[in-house]
Amino acid sequence: MSDTVLSNPAFTGAPPRIALVGNPNCGKTALFNALTGARQKVANYPGVTVERKIGEFLSPAGTRVQLVDLPGTYSLRARSPDEEVTRDVVLGRFQHEAPPDVMVCVADATNLRLHLRLVLELKKLGRPIILALNMMDVAEARGCRVDAAALSAALGVPVVPTVAIKRTGVVGLLDQIDRSMVAMTPTLAPSPGTSSCGWSEPSALDLRAYHQEVETILAAALRDAGRPSLATRRIDAALLHPAIGLPFLFLVLFLMFQAVFAWAAVPMDMIDKCLGWIQSGAGAALPDGLLKSLLTDGIIAGVGSVVIFLPQILVLFFFILMLESTGYMARAAFLLDRLMGGVGLHGRAFIPLLSSFACAVPGIMAARTIENRADRLATIMIAPLMTCSARLPVYTLIIAAFVPDRTVAGGMIGLQGLVMFTLYAAGILSALAAAFVLKRTIFKGAREPLLMELPSYRLPSPRDILLGLLERARIFLARAGTVIFSIMILLWFLGSFPAAPDGATGPAIDYSFAGMLGHALAPLLAPIGFTWQIAIALVPGMAAREVAVAALGTVYALSETGDALSGSLAGVLAADWSLPTALSLLAWFVFAPQCVSTLSVVKRETNSWFWMLVMIVYMTALAYGAAFVTFHLSSALLGG
Repeated sequence: MSDTVLSNPAFTGAPPRIALVGNPNCGKTALFNALTGARQKVANYPGVTVERKIGEFLSPAGTRVQLVDLPGTYSLRARSPDEEVTRDVVLGRFQHEAPPDVMVCVADATNLRLHLRLVLELKKLGRPIILALNMMDVAEARGCRVDAAALSAALGVPVVPTVAIKRTGVVGLLDQIDRSMVAMTPTLAPSPGTSSCGWSEPSALDLRAYHQEVETILAAALRDAGRPSLATRRIDAALLHPAIGLPFLFLVLFLMFQAVFAWAAVPMDMIDKCLGWIQSGAGAALPDGLLKSLLTDGIIAGVGSVVIFLPQILVLFFFILMLESTGYMARAAFLLDRLMGGVGLHGRAFIPLLSSFACAVPGIMAARTIENRADRLATIMIAPLMTCSARLPVYTLIIAAFVPDRTVAGGMIGLQGLVMFTLYAAGILSALAAAFVLKRTIFKGAREPLLMELPSYRLPSPRDILLGLLERARIFLARAGTVIFSIMILLWFLGSFPAAPDGATGPAIDYSFAGMLGHALAPLLAPIGFTWQIAIALVPGMAAREVAVAALGTVYALSETGDALSGSLAGVLAADWSLPTALSLLAWFVFAPQCVSTLSVVKRETNSWFWMLVMIVYMTALAYGAAFVTFHLSSALLGG
């Protein structure tokens, strides 16, 4: 098929844009992956930090189509940043971006009553709509029978059954997309930045009318409502049991951190050997001088020190994607609701806190779902205490250097994984403790209950898991190749100039700008056991946590112990640091002041410099205090 654009004037000069819209847990992302495969990219919407996924595919007619996966929403009556983005995209409110040419509204065929209201709201916009009845295989297995023709007649839009996890399950949707685009007229396309059809937010009266219309449509099109999933009920009876649920959740998390070390060991060794071979080859091929130092000591030693942790990042996100795709993640929120309620947190705070395990930025953004301002501020202030994935390289490096690779409890538990689990648990407990204090002092108020949908359990799609991991790997490597790469070049320059004077007895880096900075900060950090090399690494670490690891790699490569770096950075640290220093740095990073991007989002979300400064001060104080206690207590226990 040729890569063409339809001759319809509505598409002149650009491929048609289709938006996937639907409730959370409707299989929308699986449908997006089925249509686009790996031909997708992730970016932020203009002016906000909410991510959007864009991909391309060829329709049966040979048309190149752009597909946008919009955040899940229950209504255009937006109450969260994700829902606001979906509303603004379909209404064409973003500057320089017209509304979608066609909207594919994805609905869970097993739960039409919940999904049809959004279809009715989208119809009011007057834009071409296709209703994709997803998960039809699950619906049929439960005895649920939907008359697609009757549903199409009642709604006045094309209805296509789909099974997103099967290769042949989207053929009918592709055919309907071609028909809908050919039938379009250019008069339907409003200009970018304008609202569609004089839309106004649905009132409470409108919502009641939608509910009544949904019941009428279901009476005409739903032949048999089927039965609830027996497997889901039986599994929930066990996993949501008060005596079993929480211990099982903690067991899952514990096994996840064990796997982070056990599964990633072999690929990490392979990457380490490849980097060593590249560094040795570059060092042998280039003559001594600035270029050789920049390449081997700056770029390879710095960026390579971070890239080596890619396998562990992927193992962590493999478990997160598995928990999300099976439906267990929502159960985790339910199980932890009572625990969070004990410290005064709003039930909806779990989602922002859970998002913060990946990155605090989307976690803080997700706090917009909490309507009460005091509860929202309390959640924002503690979200960065959850251990984000950027801390993982720091934890892994220090654990690999100072924690023996052996098992305990009769060989059943890896000691390194146990320490990693303890660090994550420390972050969670510190967040809960901070919430307890904040909710009883600054942010007093009654707690509201948690209301959320528990989707049916599903078998995860290997294709979707693989695409998710590829996207995470792409983001991680892009960051290593841009932000970390740039910082490492700057750090190499600061660590190489000015050159050491004639007759200098110490390493050259001592006389450089970076060395001067490190030695200037050393007295301030000496009470918590930090060396001047650590002081240097903490400064660029403000841009991104994992940069601290890359900075240590470059600093030690430029120092007199640089020759040892041909083995591993962990080996260099084990020889240069004391155990109390290593434990102190781990304690520091449990509470460490946040990266610049997190702080900027806090400022924007609270619309105040005050709360951003409060976060800097209280987290710095916690980090310094925890490191101080850890260093001196461990020094005393270890005999100095």
